[in-house]
Amino acid sequence: MVKDRSISSLVLDIVIHITLVFLVVVTLYPIIYIFSVSVSSAAAYEAGKVVLWPAEFTWDAYKIVFEAGTVPNAFKNTVIYTVLYTVLSLFFTTTMAYPLSRPAEKLAFKGFYNKLVVFTMFFNAGTIPIYLVVQSVGLLDSMWSLIIPALITTYNLVVMRTFFVSIPVELEEAAFLDGANEFTIFYKIVLPLSKAAIATVGLFYGVYQWNSWYSAMLYLKTKEKFPLQLVLRDIIVQNQMAAELAAQGDMSMMTEVQSNVESIKYATLFISIAPMLAVYPFIQKYFVKGVMVGSVKG
Repeated sequence: MVKDRSISSLVLDIVIHITLVFLVVVTLYPIIYIFSVSVSSAAAYEAGKVVLWPAEFTWDAYKIVFEAGTVPNAFKNTVIYTVLYTVLSLFFTTTMAYPLSRPAEKLAFKGFYNKLVVFTMFFNAGTIPIYLVVQSVGLLDSMWSLIIPALITTYNLVVMRTFFVSIPVELEEAAFLDGANEFTIFYKIVLPLSKAAIATVGLFYGVYQWNSWYSAMLYLKTKEKFPLQLVLRDIIVQNQMAAELAAQGDMSMMTEVQSNVESIKYATLFISIAPMLAVYPFIQKYFVKGVMVGSVKG
């Protein structure tokens, strides 16, 4: 392969590299800044000494967060909600997308079902009717209120269906000749070939549930069931941690919270984003492949 050494090509390479470096800086700086504030003293932060690197390094904010108990419990809740939601959503999304991707002669009214799915992408009942439905079926103040109402996302269903369409029909025909039924073909042939799409859609579902707080604010009443993002919101908006410690009579820790309130906010924020930062590198290759395949096929 002959490399283009023209001036226009060189200028283009320079522009691309500058753009990529700029995007990396814009992406990484907020994360680094959040961590730096969380491990800096309150006095250093208020004096404006924290710009990129920590100033007057200390772990006090993290000690307070974990000793208070609210954040660890919320972190545990969020992990449970995210894992359950992701697993169940992947199960129902794949089992619904597969028949919708098969030829019309294998599924009666396939066109109607596809139109119905697309319809839900643009129109929904709204917050109040959904809340009334959740209330009427007895899901209020239950973890299932955060899982069942949003179990399948139309966009993710369309991505998965498009990926299934790209799988050659000849594979199914060969399996039928060997005596396999639809369930065997789906679980032993289609799903193993769809790891990239499953990883992509799973990431979408997992990130959505991990960052969700609005549904929890609507449906959950018991604070012990709150997810991490809702607790983070309370800490930032209402300084809830200090109020809870005061109610418990722990005045010494309440004083520490009030004197380190900014560091605690950033420490909780970093705790909330760290798991996603840790998971993404392991599924990034599947994510890129799944998005590309789902976007150009069908």
